[in-house]
Amino acid sequence: MGKREFIALAAFLMAINSLAIDIMLPALQQIGASLGVESENHRQFVVSSYLLGFGCAQLFYGPLSDRFGRRTPLLIGLVVYITSAIGIVFVPSFAGLLVLRFIQGVGSAATRVITISIVRDIYGGRQMAEVMSLIMMVFMIVPVIAPGTGQIVMFFGNWHLIFLFIATMATAIGVWAYVRLPETLHPQNIRPFTARSIFGAFKLVLTNRVALCYTIASTFIFGALFGFINSAQQIYVGIYGLGVYFPFAFAGVAIFMSLSSFFNSRFVGKLGMRRLSHGSLLGFIAINTIWLIVQTASSEPMPFALFISFFGLAMFQFGWIGSNFNSLAMEPLGHVAGTASSVLGFMSTVGGALIGAGIGQAFDGTALPMVAGYFIVSIIGLIFVLIAEKGRLFHQHNPAI
Repeated sequence: MGKREFIALAAFLMAINSLAIDIMLPALQQIGASLGVESENHRQFVVSSYLLGFGCAQLFYGPLSDRFGRRTPLLIGLVVYITSAIGIVFVPSFAGLLVLRFIQGVGSAATRVITISIVRDIYGGRQMAEVMSLIMMVFMIVPVIAPGTGQIVMFFGNWHLIFLFIATMATAIGVWAYVRLPETLHPQNIRPFTARSIFGAFKLVLTNRVALCYTIASTFIFGALFGFINSAQQIYVGIYGLGVYFPFAFAGVAIFMSLSSFFNSRFVGKLGMRRLSHGSLLGFIAINTIWLIVQTASSEPMPFALFISFFGLAMFQFGWIGSNFNSLAMEPLGHVAGTASSVLGFMSTVGGALIGAGIGQAFDGTALPMVAGYFIVSIIGLIFVLIAEKGRLFHQHNPAI
């Protein structure tokens, strides 16, 4: 297939994960009421259970795709995702929903790990960062439209229809991948599916300073994003009373991230991943510092226009950080791309989900826990980037990256 179709397909494969999270945010209150969930914070487990399944399963898809190729494990994961989404339509309890959400995350993990592995099979260096940025730009269309789509779906029925919609969209994308996506694993990169081979690849990933530290930095930065996703409905609806306009506020911030990914794809070939991501991380810290100072200066909620301005600026920086950190972590591990993507994805997703759950569960009726969380994780992210780079920011070790 052509480059444009490849980027579009890869983006929509990865967007299946975002769809499973963002489209149901407007429905969390209805889900909680329908299944007898009394605590507002407990509704967040609908997101957290999915993320934990998504993160844990990534450990297995990488080694499987390094042995059996990319296509078969990817299609199996899509089947698991679709089947569990349909199962949730008939679930009788909140506990059952959480179990099926975990399983849905297990299926979705294939799309994240294997899609990144496919990109790494074909591209490297700045070219990989450019392609990943374009994929992220298309991928970010989903957070823009998903909450609003969920709101529209609920106009025609209850929250169960959302999961039928998810299953339908995933089926369409799965058919596209089945018909058009070729096998990209090079025969010389096939690895035996043995415990020795798998643990050897894991050791290679975990002992590479650059890959490991950039992954840990990404974990904390993504933890902030997951913390917001967990408490978005409570902040936008509970604090600011946006009601049915909540999806528009969510989409506005997602547009900032999509624009950021687009600009990254334009500039990364000229400036390199390190210059762009390091500058963005420092900008992220500066914005979060000012945001926290303003947030703590008054006991009253800051005006919504000011809140959304700080948030949009912070997430614009996030868009420059995410794809570059991921590419920097994957760059030295191309010969074990599947397993590397598994380990790095497991760490960033499970770690980020746990950090995000902590931020979300700290919600106390104000935005302070989220803002403070953003500040703390940005500082920790900087520390690990400095360790990865031996204390030198913006230094181009390799002109190609």
